[in-house]
Amino acid sequence: MAKITVLGSGGWGTALAISAYNCGHEVYLWSPFEQEVNDLLKNRENVKLLPGIKIPEDMNITSDINCACGSLISIIACPSVAVRSVANQLSTVENHGIVVNVAKGFEKDSLKRLAEVIREELPNDKICVLSGPSHAEEVARMIPTALVATSKSFTASSIVRDVLSSECLRIYTANDMVGVELGGALKNVIAVCAGISDGLGLGDNTKAALITRGLAEMANLGVCMGADERTFAGLTGIGDLVVTCTSQHSRNNRFGNKVGSGVPVAQALKEVGTVEGYYAAQMAYQLGQKYGVELPIINACYKVLYENYRADLAVKELMTRPKGTER
Repeated sequence: MAKITVLGSGGWGTALAISAYNCGHEVYLWSPFEQEVNDLLKNRENVKLLPGIKIPEDMNITSDINCACGSLISIIACPSVAVRSVANQLSTVENHGIVVNVAKGFEKDSLKRLAEVIREELPNDKICVLSGPSHAEEVARMIPTALVATSKSFTASSIVRDVLSSECLRIYTANDMVGVELGGALKNVIAVCAGISDGLGLGDNTKAALITRGLAEMANLGVCMGADERTFAGLTGIGDLVVTCTSQHSRNNRFGNKVGSGVPVAQALKEVGTVEGYYAAQMAYQLGQKYGVELPIINACYKVLYENYRADLAVKELMTRPKGTER
């Protein structure tokens, strides 16, 4: 039995905590918000995000960051915007173990990958990224799921794989942290586009084209940023892309659907909650400009979300771009 601390009590953090508990580990679930902790302790359920999923009575829930002391693994499972803050708080805790990031996105303004952000706050730590097609609702219900763990330290990623794997959660290791992170972040943008397509009333052909050509854009940008192109053919590329583009579990998809249906962007954000693809769209657009990579789908998404451009006109422009070869 190992001590596992999960920093972030949203849907994904709660699901991972339950999964680790079911592996027989001593688990601490942390939130910086006292009211959130009190609600979880009272209800033993994340009522809003994971209704019907009971949190074990002997799982520890706390707002004290020092709960991470003595952990074998500390998992950062907060929204991307809070990753630096959480990593900074964790830096005050001794002996907090391997740091695993499961947030998907980029840091605003710096455009840094989240593992780079964590490295700046925790320069001496072993840092791992855990990613892949994984709806929290299904992981919490112990529905079979496969993920990828990657780190500059093979020892660290192997420990994460071995400690967190179960008969319901299969974890592979990989040595391409850049590709794994980019796959997890960029697929959210394409998922917003898939939702917009549904909201416009378009068809399966359209969604298949978006997924396929969106994957090409992810890989093209990823290679320019130092990723291995083959990573995008795996779980954190096509795997995560497909599940996020096709399921109503995905907030990115639901948000896009509302926008495509004519709901103003600000209102759609308010109705759905945290939508990583909304923020990633702006940063992916900026990364494309920085690296000189052609990203027509991502750029169209940026225009719709940030420049109040009509979604139907964006689709028309994509379909009438200069003709070329598939690559």
